[in-house]
Amino acid sequence: MLRAGIVGLPNVGKSTLFNALTAQTAALAANYPFATIEPNVGVVAVPDERLEPLATLVKTTVIVPATVEFLDIAGLVRGASKGEGLGNQFLANIRETDTVVQVVRCFEDEGIIHVEGSVDPARDIETIQIELALADLATAERRRDKAQKNIKGGDKNARAELAVLEKLLPALEQGKSARTVSLTDDERAVARDFFLLTMKPTIYAANVDENTLADPAANAHVQAVQVIAEKEAAECLVICAHLEAELVSLSPEERNDYLQSLGVSGSGVDRLIKSAYHLLGLMSFLTAGEKEVRAWTIPQGTRAQQAAGTIHSDIERGFIRAEVVSYEDLLKTGSTVAAREQGLARLEGKDYLMQEGDVVLFRFNV
Repeated sequence: MLRAGIVGLPNVGKSTLFNALTAQTAALAANYPFATIEPNVGVVAVPDERLEPLATLVKTTVIVPATVEFLDIAGLVRGASKGEGLGNQFLANIRETDTVVQVVRCFEDEGIIHVEGSVDPARDIETIQIELALADLATAERRRDKAQKNIKGGDKNARAELAVLEKLLPALEQGKSARTVSLTDDERAVARDFFLLTMKPTIYAANVDENTLADPAANAHVQAVQVIAEKEAAECLVICAHLEAELVSLSPEERNDYLQSLGVSGSGVDRLIKSAYHLLGLMSFLTAGEKEVRAWTIPQGTRAQQAAGTIHSDIERGFIRAEVVSYEDLLKTGSTVAAREQGLARLEGKDYLMQEGDVVLFRFNV
């Protein structure tokens, strides 16, 4: 399962956003640093508008969506790379995640303390960036020393590691993220084995007040975050964590009506969940029957036989064929039988590249 870590300075809205994401109030949202010590963990469904129509079509009430695991990680402060505050714990927790959601405060409120004394998104991002880069610098230097020793022993892989490390180290020494360094696909594959914090795909969640939602471009704080995200090839989403947490208690119809009254179309939380899901190049294929309708998570570029293995290893081992029909074609024809009759259902072999929204029936023999 994809694990996304929610990070940021203290009092920027991390726990409030976590509560909204998980539709609960398990995370303590308090107006002082380190309200979160142990990371709260919540499994969140990936919004998928295809599942209910598909369930209606096949006459089932059981829907199982794809999921993302979110971790609400303790707030970071200056000196975290040297163990200040809860730095060691913060760094250990973030290492366990696949992607990072960095919450950045973009609203003014004298009633909510800012750990730095003022709202400055660029400074806040830089604070976390430098601490993560310093932690990565220590990791990269150790890997460089090890690679140099292994080269002397004739290790060919060590040469490739050293070449990548020599590209990454100058950026880390300047407090920049490893993901800003231009690497080839092969070099990026080598770099993944270093498990660097600043190599992790990142979403900047610009946390604003309700008044900003309708026109976030007019907010200078949001503009600052967007500029940084563009430079880093990261994603930037505008969200009002406080509002999203309040929307949890409303029905879907009431939620939509209220968002429309603010001039906003759709939930920021839904956009964030989808972004976290797709940021790592993940996609969903669907299965549909009287027992259940389910979305299965696979990396883009997965072949049919490997996709079968996400359901059960026996199906992958005994794979024969995959009967595939697109979601749109299945809804248009009204049934798998009709899709077959109209030539819209295909039998694909083990090397078929799965596509987003494929509705699949795997044929196998064990």
